[in-house]
Amino acid sequence: MPRTVVVTGASSGIGRAAAVALARGGDEVILLGRDPRRLAGAVEAVREAAGRTPAAHQADFAVLDDVRSAGERIAAEHERIHVLVNNAGLLTAVRPLTADGFDPTMQINHLAGFLLTHLLLPRLRAAATPAAPAAPARIVTTSSAAEAWGALDPDRPGRRQYSRWLAYGASKQANILFTVEAARRWAPTGVIPACYFPGLIRSGFGRSSPSFSAARLAPGLFRTPEEGADTLLWLATSPTPPHPGGYYAWRAPFRATPRSTSPSRAARLWQSSLTAVGLPA
Repeated sequence: MPRTVVVTGASSGIGRAAAVALARGGDEVILLGRDPRRLAGAVEAVREAAGRTPAAHQADFAVLDDVRSAGERIAAEHERIHVLVNNAGLLTAVRPLTADGFDPTMQINHLAGFLLTHLLLPRLRAAATPAAPAAPARIVTTSSAAEAWGALDPDRPGRRQYSRWLAYGASKQANILFTVEAARRWAPTGVIPACYFPGLIRSGFGRSSPSFSAARLAPGLFRTPEEGADTLLWLATSPTPPHPGGYYAWRAPFRATPRSTSPSRAARLWQSSLTAVGLPA
């Protein structure tokens, strides 16, 4: 029986590459993306690769009501979800707070995925039990080495950031801290969270940053989306599940800064994120 895999940020880059590869391998993929045109292109790419048309949901992660609607629709349509890939993310110019009142980078890169994961958690648990414990459900989150310079306040994750790079780094810290606390809470129920660093990717990501765009010209520095998706696919499909709460790169454990792996900071971020997205503590 094919697994059901939800991929966010699936309309381009790593998300699209992963969705195509997972569908080609036999999984039933569900695509989430913001841009309707790019999302339609990703649907067609999956159809060509796998011979079947995947489900797709348009959702702007800068609008939490979009996330709620997409999560509710997916949960209503699927009894089990075997893998959730929290890949949606961006590096954007500093811009006004979202309609929900949060820094846009933090909302798109952390809070929206945090909310979606909670909405789909019952379906992840259903996939994990009472089936074989050797095949747990998995949550795979795209993080970054940028976590090293993030200035995250775990008690106020949505506070305004005035530097695109500090905002991005803070959101990537949040991705790892989310994984740490989710593993503590959910691994005993058969849901295994892990995160990974894909490296520098040659895609539409970061086009608003002149320095990031210029760096693309350096030979050998950037990888293709397919290369960047390799560790994601390994975490999602390996017969041996990843270590709960693990952080990986190039199919191997990867070291994060202590600020991003602190259990106490992870617990504080969890509570403040619940409040931010309107979930009960």
